[in-house]
Amino acid sequence: MSADLRFDRGHSDDLISFLAASPSPYHAVANVADRLERAGFRRVAETDAWDGEAGGRYVTRGGSVIAWYVPEGADPATPFRIVGAHTDSPNLRLKPIPDAGSFGWRQLAVEIYGGPLLNSWLDRDLGLSGRVTLADGSDHLVHVDRPLARVPQLAIHLDRSTNEGLKLDRQRHLAPVWGLGEATEGDILSFAAQEAGLDAAAVRGWDLMLHSVEAPAHLGRDRELVAGPRMDNLLSVHAGTTALLAAVARGTDLSYVPVLAAFDHEETGSQSDTGADGPLLGNVLERSVLSRGGTLEDRARALAGSVCLSSDTGHAVHPNYPERHEPGHHPAPNGGPILKVNVNQRYATDSSGRAVFARACERAGVPWQTFVSNNTVPCGTTIGPITAARHGIATVDVGVAILSMHSVRELCGADDPGHLASALAAFLTD
Repeated sequence: MSADLRFDRGHSDDLISFLAASPSPYHAVANVADRLERAGFRRVAETDAWDGEAGGRYVTRGGSVIAWYVPEGADPATPFRIVGAHTDSPNLRLKPIPDAGSFGWRQLAVEIYGGPLLNSWLDRDLGLSGRVTLADGSDHLVHVDRPLARVPQLAIHLDRSTNEGLKLDRQRHLAPVWGLGEATEGDILSFAAQEAGLDAAAVRGWDLMLHSVEAPAHLGRDRELVAGPRMDNLLSVHAGTTALLAAVARGTDLSYVPVLAAFDHEETGSQSDTGADGPLLGNVLERSVLSRGGTLEDRARALAGSVCLSSDTGHAVHPNYPERHEPGHHPAPNGGPILKVNVNQRYATDSSGRAVFARACERAGVPWQTFVSNNTVPCGTTIGPITAARHGIATVDVGVAILSMHSVRELCGADDPGHLASALAAFLTD
């Protein structure tokens, strides 16, 4: 495999920058789009007619982005090679009426998004991020990356049983403090608009959320680990973007149309217009075929020959809880990307998919591992089974093994993000 498609531990430095700059799905999409633009990709609107010329294009919708590159000489039935991922992470999001408080504390009313480790949000310095929509329909990013709010934990003196099992009421115990005084309606929205340089009176909608302002960083005696927020699943978004751009920059003939599909709302089931269970990917693939003069027959042929690697984080064996893991499968940090298997179709991997992934890792020269759940521990799921069922595309579930999944701060091996990006690049250029 060409050296320009291999990524070493230095790749994790760029991942750290990407995580810090992407506190919300909307920021992640903006950062992916910026990288695509700098590589010569062209943004196209869904409402415009598309041409079938060779080159890179991308579409954004809310917290989702789909990018693809049509090689010279590609015909309408040329299959796709797709890297799938998701941009969202479990967190705390502002309610429609977000200003709250009592006893002289100014607080924020939040709704819990997805399945976060709630205790990891306690006593953290939190910033504010997301987007606001103005009366003219335009969206604007908000990124307050300084200590603004905090969910204070109850002192042990007031609950002596805390260390015997912390129980948090999702409604009463997770309202962050962000100042002193009486709650005033519209206060936090006015603040957000001001921070974004906007007129608060023009704000008509918002999707705002909290994030930890502690910076991602290398960890360990030899800096062999990376600790940071939103690795589930911005690690895969970053690796997929890197792989796509490396594949295109290589400048050699591509046998497939390489695609990056990064969706929102995976953590809540993917059922939205920007989720993997929505029409976005199918529409893009079909329009790509038709814009090249293809027919529905060509579309069917292209999808039948296509493969998707659904990339999402998985579980490394936890040294303090080894009994929670499958005894014969212990994914280790820096052991390479993982192949995720579940016979009940929580993951989409089958024998053919295993062969595709093994070939990609072998071509990339990276090690790989297998993950399967302990029979007594329920298995999570990904966009993989959704992609396979909705589009009829052969799909393989892969990822990087991490600790503390769904925590404010997760942990992975510093080599594994580069290993994953190398495997994805090999897959896209096979």
